[in-house]
Formats: sequence, structure tokens, C-alpha cells
Amino acid sequence: MRTDSSPGTLPAREHLPAGNAGTPVLDVVIPVYNEEKDLGPCVVRLHDHLKRTFPYAFRITIADNASTDTTPQVARKLEADLAEVTSFRLEQKGRGRALRTVWSASDAPILAYMDVDLSTDLNALLPLVAPLISGHSDLAIGSRLARSSRVVRGAKREFISRSYNLILRGSLQARFSDAQCGFKAIRRDVAQVLLPMVEDTGWFFDTEMLVIAERAGLRIHEVPVDWVDDPNSTVHIVKTATEDLKGVWRVGKALATGSLPLDRIARPFGDDPRDRDIQDVPKGLARQLVGFCVVGGLSTLFYLVLYSAFRSFSGSQIANALALLVSAVANTAANRRLTFGVRGRGGAVRHQAQGLVVYGIGLALTSGSLAALNAASSDPSHSTELAVLVAANLAATVLRFLLLRAWVFPDRDGEGRTESTVVATHNPSSPTYTTGGYQQQHGQPYQPQGPLPQRMPLPQQQPYAQSGTTTTQFRAGEAADGTWRDSTMQLQPVRPHDTDPGDPR
Repeated sequence: MRTDSSPGTLPAREHLPAGNAGTPVLDVVIPVYNEEKDLGPCVVRLHDHLKRTFPYAFRITIADNASTDTTPQVARKLEADLAEVTSFRLEQKGRGRALRTVWSASDAPILAYMDVDLSTDLNALLPLVAPLISGHSDLAIGSRLARSSRVVRGAKREFISRSYNLILRGSLQARFSDAQCGFKAIRRDVAQVLLPMVEDTGWFFDTEMLVIAERAGLRIHEVPVDWVDDPNSTVHIVKTATEDLKGVWRVGKALATGSLPLDRIARPFGDDPRDRDIQDVPKGLARQLVGFCVVGGLSTLFYLVLYSAFRSFSGSQIANALALLVSAVANTAANRRLTFGVRGRGGAVRHQAQGLVVYGIGLALTSGSLAALNAASSDPSHSTELAVLVAANLAATVLRFLLLRAWVFPDRDGEGRTESTVVATHNPSSPTYTTGGYQQQHGQPYQPQGPLPQRMPLPQQQPYAQSGTTTTQFRAGEAADGTWRDSTMQLQPVRPHDTDPGDPR
């Protein structure tokens, strides 16, 4: 169901259709390993909360990570007693493996998970999933580090959590505030494309998923939570920290080398092609302004150095003309590459010729300023000359940017730019894909194949078939139909040149 928008506005995302009684809209996964004591009270409390407060049909899925105690028996009893509860059994450990397996097999349009200790107050659950139901956001996370969060935990865990997130911000430029809070949700249509790109099967799964999603331009909604530390939860700090640092290095390397296929998610989820259909909206204006200012500042310094050097053996007008000529060539080349994103040698000579025309305008302004200064004072000081030239260059900057943007480097198709227009297709009746990770060949960039899904109305599918106390068996890393590892999409260019244990932290 699409919310209508007036012409000229950004197109609305899909809102979950109302009236889905009987169909599970939310699937809350609880990954467990040897949690025979906490599992029962956790599921009963969560079930009661959802029954009282959640306006849609829901399911609670217990994902047993190869427990060796009586956790499987407890899960089967809960499945038999509560109609909305089901359980999966995996024969290998790993929270990430459990989430990926269950989420990939689920038919619910909204997928969530929380830790079995229920350290997070359940009143945050509806605010967590509401932006996903409305279509406003793609993922949602609970944050213990938000300013309005209320958290009770020891100093050591507080230090570890904040240090880890500082590492993520410094190394991977992450902007989300809390990577490891065990309280997250994702839309199923996004998960189908995102999950096959996440390699980790343990505690780093959350971080890798969020970093990839953020880099692809997905919208991540953060919910401040009330969180009380479970004193009985344990973690191997050294082992977990080592694995996390290895994951940070692996993901950072993949981002640096371009081996992550971010276009699979950026189109159509993070960068909706419909947004490009709006007319009369400048594309990339903010980025171009920043690039132009940086290049302009460096060019001004370069120009002043050249002027001072040429002034030592020539008059002010000759020094000004030579300095402007050299700096103009460098400025045009830098703006061509850095500000306006033009690649290759095609049109380079024409661009330089047009840049020289722009240079001529700058020369007229600065030369006129020097002439006016010399007319006002017969022997101006060198510092006065520099001040006048700086003022003249600043006056010419706005005109120079407009000429470069509208005349020298207009936003045409072609021109060797790196941007490309993509057609995305989707077959709702066949949501299967073909890959098992973003870099299976270790070092070879991922090559997407198959159709790209459009964001469609969230499907009204039937819930899992209940079978009494029967527990579905899975091999680790395999979905119900064995298809979650098969996930690729094919980018179809329009223009022929576009080839281009509990969470303690």
C-alpha cells in the first residue's frame, strides 16, 4: 500500500497493509545456547507483552544453537503450550548463524531478535518495529548509548561497549551509536538481499550487517532503550574482542577494495531510482560545493605562491597573469576530477579551453582590481596587493562555480562520469537468489547476477504450519528450503557505457 504523494515530492515508501489478521507480521527470534533456566520465563513474558500491546499478528521463534542441556526440551514445551511460538534446532553454535538461518526462512515481513535475558525493556519493541511497518526505515536498532537511554551496568562493560563503538567510528566511519545491543529489527525484503552479504556467524554479525547497510544508504532507525545489565551473563572478552577486530579489518578491507556489492542494496533500497525522476532538483550540489571550496582554497594558496614568485622578477600585472594561467589549468583539472567526477581523457582539451575562458573572467576581475589599486596609490605595499587580489578572487568564486557547473561540466549523460542509471526488476513470485557471501573467492570482487527486487508491498503470506511439538531441523547455515545462500541480483545498465552468550556490551 503506497501513501500517495503530491507531484514533485519524493515518492513514498511502502507501508505494511493493515488487516493482516492471522498472518504473522512480526517474527521475533530468540537465539539461545544452554539457556534452560531463562528461556521459559523469557518467552512467557515476551508472549504476554506482545499479546497485550502489539496490534498485528506475531510469532516468537526460538533458535537453539546446538544446546547441550535441556534447552531443546524447554523450547518444545513452549511450542506446544503457546500457539505463537515455534522452535528451530541448529547443530552449530553462532548467534549470527542462527539469525541468518531463521530470518532467511521466515515469511514474516518484519524480522526482529532480542537476547534471552530480556535486559532491554519490552516497551521499546513497538517503537523499534513501527518505522519498519510504516516503510520509513529499513533497519532498526536499540541503543544503550543514546543520550536519552537509561542504562544500569558495571563500569567495565560500559567501557568495553563505548570503546568498541569508538573503534567502529574511527575505522569504518560508522555513524550508528550501538552496534552490539541485542535488540534489532529488519524488513524481510531488505534482509533477503543484505543477509547473503554478511559473512560472520558469531557476535560480529550485527556490526557487519549494520556497516554494510549504512554504506549502502539504507535508513537505520535508532531507539533509546532502558537496559539493565544481567549479572549472570558471561562473555570471553579477549576472544570476542579478537574476533571483532578481525571482522573490522575484513570489512574495512572489503570496503577499501570495492569488493562489497553495495549497489545490490543501494538500488532500489538505499538509493531509490524513483527519486531521480523529480525534475529541477540539482544533483550532487552539496558534494560539488564542498569539492569546489576545497579545490578553490588550495588553488588560491597555489596562486598566491606563484604570484609572489613571479612578482620577484616582473611587474604586478604580468605576475598576476602568469600565476592565474598556471593555477587555472590546475584548478580546471582538479575540479574536473574531484568536484564534478569526470573520468578519462574524453573532452579534456575542451574542458581546459572552457576553463581558460573562465580564467579570462577571473583575470579581468583581478587585473581590474590591481588597476584600481594602482590608480588609488602610486606605490602600494605587497601585503595590500595580496589583500586586494584575495578579495577579487573571492568575488569571482561564485561566478566561476556557476560557469563550471552549468557550462564547462554540465550534468549530461555520458561525459565519462562514474554514475550510472540502473533498471531494477523484481518477480515477487520467485524470491530466490544465488550467492553465499560477498567474497567467496577471497579477493575476487563480487559479480552480481539475477534480477534486482523493487520495494514491493509487504506480502500477506501464510504463517508457518504448526505441527504440535515437532521441531524443525536445520543444518547450520541452511534455510527451510535451502535457498538462503542463493542471493544475487543483476544490474542492468541503461546506457551502453555503464560497464563500469547475552550481549554484555
